[in-house]
Amino acid sequence: MSGFRRRPRVALETTLLCHGVPRARGLEVFDRLREAVEAAGATPCLIGVVDGKVRVGLTRKQLAQLLERADVVKIGARGIAGAIARRACAATTVSATMAIAADAGIAVFATGGIGGVHRGATTSFDESEDLSAMSRYPVAVVSAGAKAILDLPKTVERLETLGVPVVGYATDRFTAFYTNRSPVQVSERVDDVATLARLVRMRLSGRYGCGGVLVVNRVPAAAEIAPRAVERAVAAALASARRRGAHGAAATPAALARLNACDNGRFLETNIAVVESNARLAAALALALARR
Repeated sequence: MSGFRRRPRVALETTLLCHGVPRARGLEVFDRLREAVEAAGATPCLIGVVDGKVRVGLTRKQLAQLLERADVVKIGARGIAGAIARRACAATTVSATMAIAADAGIAVFATGGIGGVHRGATTSFDESEDLSAMSRYPVAVVSAGAKAILDLPKTVERLETLGVPVVGYATDRFTAFYTNRSPVQVSERVDDVATLARLVRMRLSGRYGCGGVLVVNRVPAAAEIAPRAVERAVAAALASARRRGAHGAAATPAALARLNACDNGRFLETNIAVVESNARLAAALALALARR
């Protein structure tokens, strides 16, 4: 692999493993992501906060210890300072992972789906910090769009307002996490990694605006779920979260936990397949960026 000196790094988030999937499967999912990134020639860097110390490149043993603890909180970028000051253990969301990755010089981050504008946000004003983070931190985020429980059209509109490029990799659509059949379009489409790397490199250079890039990857065909089935499951998950009194930051993990259990675990398996596919694309992008 001539053209660059060392294996490029790909950031991974601890929130996915501590809150996005059942904790009992956290190590299994991490192993799959690590293998996907390493097989492509890159180095996976799991990011989190352990006892008040920011960790860039958590080991499997450290992750296992984190998964066993009951005091692990979920933090966005604004919560990093507080977690450090309190010497807390914290799982980083997309925004926190972007902030730490940017500080560590990591240009590519793989996740499942980003946070965004929540349904009913016109009255609740509930919007994820992930969106504003993409306008601030020079990191390319590879995802399958946004979490399906969100208002996807408003999420894309908000990204446009923030000046964040939304780039579809081999797709014109803003992937809906569990399905590729979405009514929302992306602002750019590219069909090969070399072109994607050129676009990302120009954006991250800061010459024509600051902040990151959202790269939207397709759901693997074998794992895709029909849109009607997704919408039925999402409606049930959101209703369940409301009945349990989950609001604000607690609403998303409550709804996702219900979704993961849907259809005999099919939604969970799609979730895992999506993140694994995104990790593979992120690694390919990191390698392309590292080439001179």
